[in-house]
Amino acid sequence: MNLYRISSPSFFNREVVSVARDLLGKFFIKEEKNFLLAGKIVEVEAYDSSDPASHSFNGQTPRNSVMFLRGGHLYVYFIYGVHYCCNVVTGKKGHGAAVLIRALEPVAGIQLLSARRFNTKSPSPSRLINLLNGPAKICSAFSIDKAHNGLDLLAGNIYIASEKSHFPAVSPSPSPENPADELIVASKRIGITKSTGLLWRFYLKNNIYVSKNSIGK
Repeated sequence: MNLYRISSPSFFNREVVSVARDLLGKFFIKEEKNFLLAGKIVEVEAYDSSDPASHSFNGQTPRNSVMFLRGGHLYVYFIYGVHYCCNVVTGKKGHGAAVLIRALEPVAGIQLLSARRFNTKSPSPSRLINLLNGPAKICSAFSIDKAHNGLDLLAGNIYIASEKSHFPAVSPSPSPENPADELIVASKRIGITKSTGLLWRFYLKNNIYVSKNSIGK
């Protein structure tokens, strides 16, 4: 598999729902000194400044300032005093939108990812399924924390990639005539109490690495 960094700002500088859908099937990559860690993006959630459930809804603050950078930065936040979650910032500078990476299908560096999550380099089949099927699990396995908040995905050691055969990276706008759309499920987001009617969670249908397949269906 030949993976290539998405290095064009135009992929990220679009409205958040379009970017969220187009991230599905792409790859979340982290390069470490002697390792390459990779997961196929199979589940995401979109958050926008017009959305009361978004961190950016009430405007820019020191905590959410990275969300207001131009698209293509990594927004990392801390929740429940325990976990980190990572997001891909989208849109123009000053807008305040991001896509939460909710689940990945393990692709590369599985031994190290598993060692960090389960203290074993040889995960069982059930543990492999649960290795990256949640935003906090991803950050734990990829060793992502507040030090990565604001990282530039266009130039940093964490980035989004496509397979060479999938270029151009920006896919056509979703439409009923697009057969690939049949593989994407839109549903309600998980664990929020505001804007619950928005179907802004997207995942790949029937993928076993998705956190929950039935929410909102």
